[in-house]
Amino acid sequence: MAGRYPPQWLDELRARADIVKVIGSYVTLKKNGHRYVGLCPFHNETAPSFSVDEQKQVYHCFGCKAGGSVIQFVMDIERLSFSEAVAFLADQLHMPLPEMQNDPAYEKRRTLKERIYLANRTAARMYHQLLWQPESSAILHYLQQRGLSDAVIRRFGIGAAPPSAQVGHRLMEEGFTEEELIQAGLMLRREGRTFDMFRNRAMFPIIDTYGNVLGFGGRAMGDAMPKYLNTSDTPAFNKRYTVFAANLLRKAKGLTRVILVEGYMDVVALSQFGVEGVAATLGTALTPEQARLLHRFAPEVYIAYDGDRAGQKAILRGLEVLEGENVPVRVLDFPGGLDPDEFIRQEGLEAFQALKPISAVTYRMRREKERHDVSTEEGRIEYAKACAAILRGVKEPVELENHLRHLSVETGFSKEVLMQQIGAAPPPKVVTAAKREGFRQKAREVSQVDWTARTLLAVLATGRLPKDSVSPEEFEDPLLRSLCEGLLAGESAASLMERQTDDQGRAAVGDILSLNTDLDDDGLMRMAQDCLKKMRKQRLEKALDLIQQRLPTLAGEERERETQRAFALTQQLLDLK
Repeated sequence: MAGRYPPQWLDELRARADIVKVIGSYVTLKKNGHRYVGLCPFHNETAPSFSVDEQKQVYHCFGCKAGGSVIQFVMDIERLSFSEAVAFLADQLHMPLPEMQNDPAYEKRRTLKERIYLANRTAARMYHQLLWQPESSAILHYLQQRGLSDAVIRRFGIGAAPPSAQVGHRLMEEGFTEEELIQAGLMLRREGRTFDMFRNRAMFPIIDTYGNVLGFGGRAMGDAMPKYLNTSDTPAFNKRYTVFAANLLRKAKGLTRVILVEGYMDVVALSQFGVEGVAATLGTALTPEQARLLHRFAPEVYIAYDGDRAGQKAILRGLEVLEGENVPVRVLDFPGGLDPDEFIRQEGLEAFQALKPISAVTYRMRREKERHDVSTEEGRIEYAKACAAILRGVKEPVELENHLRHLSVETGFSKEVLMQQIGAAPPPKVVTAAKREGFRQKAREVSQVDWTARTLLAVLATGRLPKDSVSPEEFEDPLLRSLCEGLLAGESAASLMERQTDDQGRAAVGDILSLNTDLDDDGLMRMAQDCLKKMRKQRLEKALDLIQQRLPTLAGEERERETQRAFALTQQLLDLK
């Protein structure tokens, strides 16, 4: 996996990306000796079995066998490839990738990106301050009419861009250049004139999980169009990769689901009523990248789009995207064409919490029923066919039986006939992303674990054994021999983790590195010598057993030769005792 990156550069990346700090931004860790422990983010548990070794810069879960370096952690938690995880960490650490080092163009882009972050943060502060000024009274009144309290306005950093604000001019007075503000999407140049992008709008800052202000969504006052104006893609912002309120998702603890809504006001309204874990797309259809981002924060996503016809179509598209990324998804189906903001204000928090999320299959079948006149025979036939195509993708027999029972009542066809139709129906068109193996499924158990050999490698990994005290030839297992060669060549524990190609290999390395080696140099040397003695004894006993099994089948000189070899092995065993 690491082939395209120089080992020295990867070592520097791992060293800079302190594994405790990186993992600590996702998992609550507590110091326990020289390790940090917490609840594993890769499987459900109530007692902490997840350990982070600051010295070795690796993590390991004793429950599900997840383990690896800081790069592997980012791969699994963010669902990224190796290269994507490396780029993700390098970007956070402001480390240019190897092919970009000494590249003036890259350095210029990086500097511009940082300047855009700073300009957006400064602009967000200005917009928020302007909201409370007399010139923004109409915008503040609009927000208050929508039921927003001062507290929730401050929580989301909502601001105002009044018609005469001239925020761009004020930002240039703060030291930003006109070109930087145009690149940030805060100003616009047209026909030789430069002016503010946002005017007479309520301003919603778009903040990523790390607190960077990426851009803005501006809600127009009056009949101005477009109703919502969003920052276009910039060197610091791409709508595909983030969602509104991502920063609050990261702060929320113990989420069991993320509620995905369509608009900023839906997020703000639900938050004001005490509903946590709500996010919105940024004026575009849901993307695979956003689906993966949402799955970082909770095991399941509830789509809660508007109940009108456009919202229903968007839900169906969203279901395909989430299912394509293997994200468990259900739907909150609002009655009467209401949106989440309208529903919670009309019906209250209890009614919202009482809404039962429905499965994707149930939602699709509801929409199909609306498309067909089931009062006619032709309508019932077409409805049954459409539902059969949907049900063909249901894998659980109990779930399928439940849907078939309801469909049979609705159409009048027997379950047997419907089952036949399911067999004839084309499968639903859902493009499923390749599911990358991860530690949510426990690594395969090793049938026979040689803990003596693993303990010797754990001691060798401390780097405190004398040179030439251990040889790769001591290990019969190819994986363990390879690990020994790597350690003797100076590879770090984290590097050894990264070059494992499957979960079983990483689990084995994780088990090795998690063994207790808290001894002084003399103690470690005695432990290594004990392991070597035991391993050599096991090899001799194994060779002797093979000879004893073969002797009855041998004759003449070959029998004599093997007998002498057995005597020699026996003497070596006696010498070891």
